[in-house]
Amino acid sequence: MSDDYEGSIVQRLGRIESKLALPTKLETVDESIWLNVDSYSLMQAVAYLVTRLREEFGIREVRFALEAAGPLAHLDVIWTGAPLGTETTMAWQTDAMEMGGEVCPLTLKQIIERHNGEIWYQIHKASHREFFRIAIPVTKPEESPWNVPLPGESRPEFYDFDLFHQPGQSTEQDSRPLTALSYTVFDTETTGLQPSQGDEIVSVGAVRIVNGRLLEHEVFEQLVDPQRDMAPEASRITGIENSMLENQPTIDRVLPAFRSFCEDTVLVAHNAAFDMRFLRLKEEATGVRFTQPILDTLLLSAVIHPQQESHGLEAIAERMGINPIGRHTALGDAIMTGEIFLRMIPLLAQQGIRTLGEAREASQKTYLARVEY
Repeated sequence: MSDDYEGSIVQRLGRIESKLALPTKLETVDESIWLNVDSYSLMQAVAYLVTRLREEFGIREVRFALEAAGPLAHLDVIWTGAPLGTETTMAWQTDAMEMGGEVCPLTLKQIIERHNGEIWYQIHKASHREFFRIAIPVTKPEESPWNVPLPGESRPEFYDFDLFHQPGQSTEQDSRPLTALSYTVFDTETTGLQPSQGDEIVSVGAVRIVNGRLLEHEVFEQLVDPQRDMAPEASRITGIENSMLENQPTIDRVLPAFRSFCEDTVLVAHNAAFDMRFLRLKEEATGVRFTQPILDTLLLSAVIHPQQESHGLEAIAERMGINPIGRHTALGDAIMTGEIFLRMIPLLAQQGIRTLGEAREASQKTYLARVEY
C-alpha cells in the first residue's frame, strides 16, 4: 500500500544503516504524524542522499528527525561536515539516482514532487550542523486505506518477488524492446483465496498480444474440475457454480494445453503472484513449469503512477479510459489486462523504460509491500 504511518518510515530509516554501512541515529520523532507516501521510493531518495554524502564528502554518520510543522511534516537528513555548494545541492536533485550500480527511473526532484513536497538544504550555524529538509503534507489516520475494508469483489494483492528469480527463467530477452515482444495475458479464477490451504483453479483464460495488437480471437478459455467445492463467496463473484465444473477436465490436462498456448511468449497478468502461486503448486503433480519472464500490471502501475492509492484492475482501467467488460471471468479479466498493458507501454517509455529487462527491474523496485503466503 502507498500509505505509511510514521512508525513504518522510522523502521525503514533504521534499515538504511545496515544497507549503506553507515551509522545512523534518530533525533526528534513525532509519533503522532501520519503520512500518505510511497515509502519505498521516499527511502530510496533518502538512501541516495546519504550515499552521496558518504562517497563525495566522507560523512561518517547521519541523523534523522521527523517533526510536524503545521500542515507539513519535516523529514530531516542531518550531518556535520563541510558545507555543500548551491550547484552541488541542485545537481543532486536532478542527477540520475544511482546506488550500488543500480539507477532509479526517477530523480530525487521527481520523487519529492510526486509527494507534493519540497526539499531544500540548510545550515544551522550555531551547531555547525547541516541538513536536507524534505517537507511533505501530513494526512489523518482515518484517511488511510488501511482502515477501509476491502470490497467483497477484491482478492488480496500478493507481492511475491520470486516472480523475477524463478529456476529456469532466462534473461536472454531482457534487451528486447517491449514493443517487439509477443505476450500471453492470462488470468485464473479459483475456488477461494488460499492456494496453500487447498484452494484450486477453476478457470484459465488468456489472450495473445502480437505486434502490438490484442488478438481477441486468439484466446484460451477453459473451465477446470477442481475436485472440491467452490467457496460461496467465490461463486458469487465469478458466477461459477459447482454444477458447471462437473465433467470438466482436471488441472493435469488443462495446464499442458495452456503451456502450449503461451509457449515462446512473455507472460502478463494482473497481481501475477496470486495466479503464479496456484500454478507453481501444481508443478510436481502435473510436470508443467512456466519459466517465461513475467510482467505484472499491478507492479507496472506502481511504476507509472506511484502516487495513486489504488492499483486494482478496475482503478487502473478507469485511469486509462478502459471500459471494464466481463469482469471476474478469467478471459474477461485477461482481455482487460491486455488492453491496460498495451496502454502502459508508451507510458513506461516516457520514463525511459523500453526493454523487458528495464520493465522487470523497475517492477522490482516498486514500493509495494512484500507479502509472503
